[in-house]
Amino acid sequence: MPEIDWAVYTKKTWIKWSILAFLVVFLLFFKTLFNIVLLIFASGLLAIYFYGFSGLVQRYLHLPAKVSLVISVLFNLMLLVGFFWFAGVRLQSQVVQLSDSLPGTIEHAKKQLDQSPLGQKVLDYINKTGSAKKTSDLVRQFFSSSFGVLSDLYLVILITMFFVASPALYKRGLVHLLPENGKDKGDELLDQLVEVLKKWLKGQIIGFFFIAAFTGLGLWLLGMPLIFTLALIAGLLNFIPNFGPIIAVIPAALLALMQGPTTALLVFGMYTFIQVIQSAVTQPIIQKKMISMPPVLTVVAQVAMGALSGFWGILLATPLVAIGMKLTQELYVKKQTYHKYPID
Repeated sequence: MPEIDWAVYTKKTWIKWSILAFLVVFLLFFKTLFNIVLLIFASGLLAIYFYGFSGLVQRYLHLPAKVSLVISVLFNLMLLVGFFWFAGVRLQSQVVQLSDSLPGTIEHAKKQLDQSPLGQKVLDYINKTGSAKKTSDLVRQFFSSSFGVLSDLYLVILITMFFVASPALYKRGLVHLLPENGKDKGDELLDQLVEVLKKWLKGQIIGFFFIAAFTGLGLWLLGMPLIFTLALIAGLLNFIPNFGPIIAVIPAALLALMQGPTTALLVFGMYTFIQVIQSAVTQPIIQKKMISMPPVLTVVAQVAMGALSGFWGILLATPLVAIGMKLTQELYVKKQTYHKYPID
């Protein structure tokens, strides 16, 4: 029987247990670390927006790049301050009114359902299965944040300012982490990913104004209250494909139900019609010039990211899918020698 080298055995045992301990600690902190990465990614998106806007300023006003960037940041900040200065009081009062009226509209909806046999069955099913609690827990998980809303926003804005001030520093740092033979390709890929995210942002901003404007017009024609707030909610939730429009219609439909089932159906139909128009008419035009993604892949990513990281996960799932598709195309698909299907 060969003699055991206890020194080697002890060393290997320590290495194995150290690796196991590292994996356990990594898994415990993975969610928090991932949330921080998402906040950094959100900061990068905001910095890309500022640089994209500065490009427009430079193109049309023929100003130097640095001056255009300063104008971009200051103009957007002034626009945001001006919006809250002129519309903030009205928005705040409408949000308070909406939050105060929603519990009553939910109770009113329950009473409406209780008046029909089918509605009673629906209420019984919800009460027996606990669907209401499960739904509220799911919504709370989806719209939870890493460290609190204000802390997250402060961190995003702070990191954005650093990215805007010296983007080359951080790009150079990422390239330095790559192997020597991959630095040129990595530098080129980072530029391509920035272009992909610019196109995604353009498409989302166009969709925001389209949805908000036509939703506000439709609510005004139907004589609905809280038009400004509901239209703003619909436009902002357009940044969350698939789930955003569903969430946006809920408060509007509940408020409309206070005026009667017919008004609620009209509001629901109006929201659906606007989404159909955007999907059938404006979205193909946007995607032709911007970026298109498989809907199933987007939905799966949103559900997985939402369950893992809450609000930031579901909000940023779509641009992350766009990045993943671009990386897969450049690093794998284009290297294939045979292509039955053309590469977009």
